[in-house]
Amino acid sequence: MVSSSITRPLPEAVPSADPTRQFLRHVMVVGGTLGDWDDLGVKRWDERVTELGAVAANAGATFLTLRAFEPGVRPSDSERWERQVSSCHVIIDPCGDGRERFAQAMAALPDDEPVNEATVSEMLYAPADCEPDLIVVLGASTRLPPSIVWELAYGELVFRPMAWSELSTEHLVEAIADFAQRERRFGGVDDARHTDESVG
Repeated sequence: MVSSSITRPLPEAVPSADPTRQFLRHVMVVGGTLGDWDDLGVKRWDERVTELGAVAANAGATFLTLRAFEPGVRPSDSERWERQVSSCHVIIDPCGDGRERFAQAMAALPDDEPVNEATVSEMLYAPADCEPDLIVVLGASTRLPPSIVWELAYGELVFRPMAWSELSTEHLVEAIADFAQRERRFGGVDDARHTDESVG
């Protein structure tokens, strides 16, 4: 699916890196089955990686991971590949089963390495050196992707009810803007809200 880069104009609303924004290092977009990925075709894949990578880079992210929502039922020859787009390293990861990915990461962990959160994360996300800050899920908010298991602990989820083929730069811009307005707690609970709900 790798082909030459195609330069296209980006939307004017693309967010720029800003120190007042939520610190955004790693963006993940999750959507489609492997059959949907194959249907996109080489040319559109090339355009999508270039365009989305540029949006993520302009927002200050150094990594963008595109991951399938789930494997699906159709056979696929999709393979993992990577591309550098400006200052953003784009990782195209077709593995749609988070449990399978976790098992592979554990099997690849060197014998002399301790098994802890840091080493597991390193194996799961390499070459990215950090967990996803923002996870954009293409689909209804009533169902989580089976391809993200470990990521659910701390990543901020933004749902967009659309098909993989419909994803555009504008949708990623909107998701990043949503993320920028959030107060991240990395799995924690809003103490004030929790107290209010407990009273009475």
